[in-house]
Amino acid sequence: MNLPLFIGLRYTRARRRNHFISFISTTSMAGVALGVWALITVMSVMNGFHADLRERILFVVSHVTISGQGGQLRDWRGVSRRAAEHSQVRAQAPFILGQGMLTRGGATAGVLIRGISPEREREVSQVLEHITEGEAALVPGEFEIILGATLARSLGVFVGDKVTLVAPKGRVTPAGFLPRLKRFRVKGLFQIDMHQYDSGIALVHIEDAAKLFLPGGGGAERVSGLRLKLADVDSAPRVRRDLAGALGGGYAVRDWSMEHANFFRALEIEKRVVFIVLLLIIAVAAFNIVSTLVMAVTDKQADIAILRTLGMSPAGVMRVFVVQGVFIGVAGTIIGGALGVLTALNIETIIPALENFFNTELFPVDVYVITDFPAQMRWSDVSRVIGAALAMSFLATLYPAWRASRVEPAEALRYE
Repeated sequence: MNLPLFIGLRYTRARRRNHFISFISTTSMAGVALGVWALITVMSVMNGFHADLRERILFVVSHVTISGQGGQLRDWRGVSRRAAEHSQVRAQAPFILGQGMLTRGGATAGVLIRGISPEREREVSQVLEHITEGEAALVPGEFEIILGATLARSLGVFVGDKVTLVAPKGRVTPAGFLPRLKRFRVKGLFQIDMHQYDSGIALVHIEDAAKLFLPGGGGAERVSGLRLKLADVDSAPRVRRDLAGALGGGYAVRDWSMEHANFFRALEIEKRVVFIVLLLIIAVAAFNIVSTLVMAVTDKQADIAILRTLGMSPAGVMRVFVVQGVFIGVAGTIIGGALGVLTALNIETIIPALENFFNTELFPVDVYVITDFPAQMRWSDVSRVIGAALAMSFLATLYPAWRASRVEPAEALRYE
């Protein structure tokens, strides 16, 4: 075995006369382990939140939306044929969008009304796959409505009950402006576990929505827009640009990333900031490695002098203490990495267990956007964290090891 490596490992295993140095060394190792553990766990949880939020948003938001000027898309069938020529477009569905207010007794709630064709809507979104009560079938002319579960609770309604929709686009009479009122029967309830959507969206048949929101009742060729489903959701920005160029002016083409651009950008910034902040835990542990080695060098002055007298070069002495410090960092990184991976893989079991143990809800549904606690461990994040921890541990050894290599044998042995 290489002599500096042998001596460096021996120093890490040997009993020290100064127990305080041993304590600081153990603390440094624990600090590195804690930092790596926390960083891998938190990064995995943030990845899980990001992926879960995107998936739930795409339950409701289409991959690409084509709409016309003034909130109406005329000749949508012609636009649909032109959009279908793109290789990424897999399905399309027309929709009519409007805002209104639902009332039931003394309860009221502002909602976004989406007129859909149930058969075609299933091809572009998964909202109708999350019906928890009632049915997803909407019959035109029957004025049936599907509500989010949270919205239904706030109105105090169940499947089969009647609600009144107040549409802002009413009519002008000699008595003044009168909003348009229409009673709907609740046909079903959906729940996708995102409070924003479960409490603010209602679905009706597209023909019923046309009678309420489009002048003259709309018609077969007039809708608010087209919702497109793509083969690859990540290609949405490119498809949006292609369709905007193919359709020309007079159309507004948007993709899902534009609908929540600030939200996803904030998540990415938050992830970077959290990474930097938690990396400081490892940095503090690295400073402890510096303290440990500085005290070890002071404690081993006589040993260093003897090694130099026996012919070991200054570079060899430096390698001895680099090995000792790196061993602390590597051991802490391995322990923390193993704990972080185990925690990230089992976080969805650990959190419910903690909630049951402390009898509390860590993520209340009325505060947080989603109700469960997802995690998605990425080996690229694990390798990045481990690499950063090892690099800081190595850098922390350089100055104390250099100090050890500068020890003069005669000066160190003068008082021995």
